Amino acid sequence: MTKAELIEAVQAATAKKHNLSKVAVAELIEETFNEISKTVAKDGRFQVPGFGTFSVRSRKARQGRNPQTGEPLTIKASKTVAFKPAPKLKNKL
Repeated sequence: MTKAELIEAVQAATAKKHNLSKVAVAELIEETFNEISKTVAKDGRFQVPGFGTFSVRSRKARQGRNPQTGEPLTIKASKTVAFKPAPKLKNKL
């Protein structure tokens, strides 16, 4: 599902109750993603009960290989965002 498809689905689902335009729904979704991003960056964690948890994870530095030359190189340590689904979501899969 793309972001545009998500916007259309949310608008269709809420049309009867709230009659929101696509622009309004797009702004709400964009702001939701922005707040999740800010919270994960600030607190290192964002939890949605019944859906899952976004958290920051650290990756250690490691050895890799340049795919073009086969030459070994060191990949720097980095941080990434991980998602762990809640049991309620896992059971739906």
